[in-house]
Amino acid sequence: MPYPFALPTTSSFSFTACFESDSHPSLPLCANTYRGVAKDALKKHKRLDPASQVGHLPSVRTALLDYLPYVLALNAGLYDLPLPTGERIRVKPTAQPSIKWRPTLNGDFVQGRDRSRLRCHSLSQESAFVMSAIGFTYILEARSALQPLYSTNSEFLGVQERTTAISTATKNLMSSASVFKWLGDTMIHTEKTGPHKEVNQKFFVDIAPSTVSAMASLSHAEATLLAVLKDDPYPAAVAQDRNKNDKEWMFKSPEIPKVRAPLYARLCLAASEHAARALSLAQSSVQESTKMDSNILKYMEDFRRVSRAKACRFLGIDAELGGQTADGIGWLQAGLQELGVDVKSSGKGLSLSSLKRELSEIMEDRRVDKEKAWGADAGRLEETRVIEMLSNKWNKINDTMNTKPIPSINTMLAKIPSGREIHAIADFQPPSLDRATLSNMQGAPDPNDDFVGDLSSEDEVLSPTGPAVGAFPGTKDSYNRSASTAPSTTYY
Repeated sequence: MPYPFALPTTSSFSFTACFESDSHPSLPLCANTYRGVAKDALKKHKRLDPASQVGHLPSVRTALLDYLPYVLALNAGLYDLPLPTGERIRVKPTAQPSIKWRPTLNGDFVQGRDRSRLRCHSLSQESAFVMSAIGFTYILEARSALQPLYSTNSEFLGVQERTTAISTATKNLMSSASVFKWLGDTMIHTEKTGPHKEVNQKFFVDIAPSTVSAMASLSHAEATLLAVLKDDPYPAAVAQDRNKNDKEWMFKSPEIPKVRAPLYARLCLAASEHAARALSLAQSSVQESTKMDSNILKYMEDFRRVSRAKACRFLGIDAELGGQTADGIGWLQAGLQELGVDVKSSGKGLSLSSLKRELSEIMEDRRVDKEKAWGADAGRLEETRVIEMLSNKWNKINDTMNTKPIPSINTMLAKIPSGREIHAIADFQPPSLDRATLSNMQGAPDPNDDFVGDLSSEDEVLSPTGPAVGAFPGTKDSYNRSASTAPSTTYY
C-alpha cells in the first residue's frame, strides 16, 4: 500500500514541426525544450534500480510540472481559449501530431515485457498523459515515505517518525487525488460541452474519464485509511514484534493505548466505499476491447476488503473495551471473512494454507527490503496478522474467564455502521505561464536552439550493462543551453 505503479514513458516529438504561433512564435520551441527534459527524466527513472528510483521521483515530478503549462498553453491557443492570466495565444496546426506514450494501466502486464506504445494525435491526449504521470509520481512518493514502516530489517521507527512518514504520504496521496479529479472533471466537461469538442475523440484506457476518476477515488481511499494508521497501535506492535533489529522487548512490552474505535471503524468504512467506487469505475474502463490491468483491479478489491476488515477489528476492540469479549471475537471473525481467510483454520496448527501464507509473508518482506513491488496485496497479510493476534488473546480470555457464546458472523455484519469522511479533495490549480514568460515568447525563436539528433527509445543502442555512452547525442548541451535562457513558470 499504495500500489507499485510504473511511470509511463514517451517518445521524442517536435512541436515546431506540427504547430506555429504568430502571436508567440517562441512557444513551440520552448515547449520542445521542457518536453525533452520531461521525456529524459521519465526514461532515466525507468532504467534506475528500485532503490535509486525513490530519490529520483522529485526530479521527475518537477520536470513534468515544468512542462505542463506549455502544453496546456498550446492546447488553449489551438482552440482560442483564454489562459489563466486572461491573455490569448494564437496557435495554428501545420501537420497532424503523432506522439507515442507507453501506458501504465492498459491491459495485463507481462513480466519481462513492456506494454505496447499508444499513438496520440491531439494535444488534449498529450496533456492527459502528462497529468496522469504527475498523479502516479505523487503515489510513488507516498510509497517511498511509507516503506520504512514495513521493513523488518531496518531500525524500528518510533511514534514521531511514524507520524511524520504517514503525514507525508497522506499529503502526497491527496495531491494525487486532486490531480486525477481535476483531469477527470476536465475531460468529462470537454467531452460533453467543451468549445473544442472533438468528433469521435478516442480515449485510451490510461486517460479515459472513468479511469482517472477511479485513480482519484483510490488515492482518496488510501489517504483516508492512513488517517487511521497514524493512530492505530496494533500494526506497529505486530511490526515491532517481527522486526529483527528491535531490542525494546528486552526491557518493556509494546504500549497499546486506548483508541477511538467507533470513529476509526467509520473512517475505514469510508475508505472501503471509495475503493468500491474506484473498482466500479475501473471495471467500466474498456476501450476497444482493452481493459485495465487485472492486477490493479485485484488490488482495488483487496483494498476494499482490507478496509472493511479493519472496520470489523475496531468494532471488536470497542466491544472488548466494553467487556463484551465474545462480541469482540465475533467481529474479528467477521474481519477474517472479509479478508477471505478461513475462520476455522485460522491460527490453528499447520496446514497448507498457513504454509502458503507464511511463504507469501517471507516474499513480501524481501520485496519491502529491496523496495521492489511491495504492497500489491493492499495490506491484506498485515491485517490478517493483527486480527489473529487479537483473536488468540481474546479467545483465551473468553475460554477461561468470561465464557460466553460467540455471535454468528452474519449477526455482526448486520450491525456495521455507515462511513465517515475525514479528507476533502482540494481543487487542483495547474501551473500556468506568467505574463513575463508570455511576453518573452513573443520574439522570434532562434533556429539554432532546436534539438538535433534527439533519439527515441526504439533507436537507442544499449550495452550489456545499460545505456551506451552517447545514446542521446546533442541533447544534453541543448537542454543546458535552453534551460539557462528559458523563461520561468509561475504556479498559481
